[in-house]
Amino acid sequence: MKKVVKFGGSSLASAKQFKKVGDIIRADKSRRYVVPSAPGKRNDKDEKVTDLLYQCYDAASEGRSYKKILEKIKNRYEEIIEGLNVNLSLDHEFANIEENFVNKVGRDYAASRGEYLNGMIMAAYLGYEFIDAAEVIFFDENGNFEADSTNKELSERLEHVERAVIPGFYGSKHDGSIKTFSRGGSDVTGSIVAKAIHADMYENWTDVSGFLVADPRIIKNPEVIETITYKELRELAYMGASVLHEDAIFPVRKEGIPINIRNTNRPEDKGTLIVESTVRKPRYTITGIAGKKGFCSINIEKAMMNSEVGFGRKVLEVFEDFGVSFEHMPSGIDTMTVLVHQSEFEEFEQSVIAGIHRAVNPDFVEMESDLALIAVVGRGMKASRGTAGRIFAALAHARINVKMIDQGSSELNIIIGVKDADFETAIKAIYDIFITTEI
Repeated sequence: MKKVVKFGGSSLASAKQFKKVGDIIRADKSRRYVVPSAPGKRNDKDEKVTDLLYQCYDAASEGRSYKKILEKIKNRYEEIIEGLNVNLSLDHEFANIEENFVNKVGRDYAASRGEYLNGMIMAAYLGYEFIDAAEVIFFDENGNFEADSTNKELSERLEHVERAVIPGFYGSKHDGSIKTFSRGGSDVTGSIVAKAIHADMYENWTDVSGFLVADPRIIKNPEVIETITYKELRELAYMGASVLHEDAIFPVRKEGIPINIRNTNRPEDKGTLIVESTVRKPRYTITGIAGKKGFCSINIEKAMMNSEVGFGRKVLEVFEDFGVSFEHMPSGIDTMTVLVHQSEFEEFEQSVIAGIHRAVNPDFVEMESDLALIAVVGRGMKASRGTAGRIFAALAHARINVKMIDQGSSELNIIIGVKDADFETAIKAIYDIFITTEI
């Protein structure tokens, strides 16, 4: 068995957390490849090391005083090293970092040092080999990730390495300069390493016990999702549910490697297993509920529009011309509704409306603002009759007016539009009807 284990910033924020991580890794000999993040917050008032590195770099590169911030960063790492009783000095590394900051080598380099230094400590603490991600993860000159060359280099490098630490979040361009993934990119690094070594499992350790059925800020102590497919995860992540970086799914999905989301502070919890496909019957009819506020709808009416070839294309071209992407497009015989992000649309609204009039000569155009979209997702919905009926009964009981409904042909999700003001109430009503009543 070969497992890749990635640990988030909260899991590595202090020596105490490091020790928990060490215990987790040593408890399972198959946890052979470790991907660490930079130290996160130790408490609510604390700062993430990555944020401190950005501040320090900006000050140094602009000729402002930066020594105090650099000292703060040094102290964070010294506390971890002393707390772990590891024989390691980072003086040489910090001298290099200071020189590169003053020489303005780039903010990506600055941000990456958090993972780089934590990786060195982790390798020394575990007695694993340290492999600098810059040597094995590659980007082209435009900053696009090079999957094939990275996979080849990583596979060859790790083939004869029994146990290794590879820092998350960054790689390098052909000229040797450091390039980072977007924020949270250590998830992606873990996935890339898992693919390269043909891992049996990719464990992603964080501060929650897996994916939750609904947002804990809306639902008190929501249930944990035991097993979720990549498709379900994609639907929920798109609608705002975030535990894992979206791009982390693709490398392992191609290889059929499952991802296990686990809690560093509760290692006995099984967490959530993310898989390509499963015959496991879901615990509930639905897998999860997620949503976003801040949409508006543009409703276009025209008699006989269904017989007018190219009508939809002409309407969407208007949105495209102004750089506005659409989210959903439910339609009737003589009506077509386009839902867009209100913040993107407001600036161009009158130009878009004028463009629609010129393009398709509608009978009537109406707009509605302050809408929220809620996705009810679940592979179990396909085999259950009356899912939509239960949703609408729950919403009617909560006195919520449904503005839109859109169901994909896969029967994997149902998307409901409601007013922003009804967003939280609607999620509570749907959670109650499918989870609370089924427990």
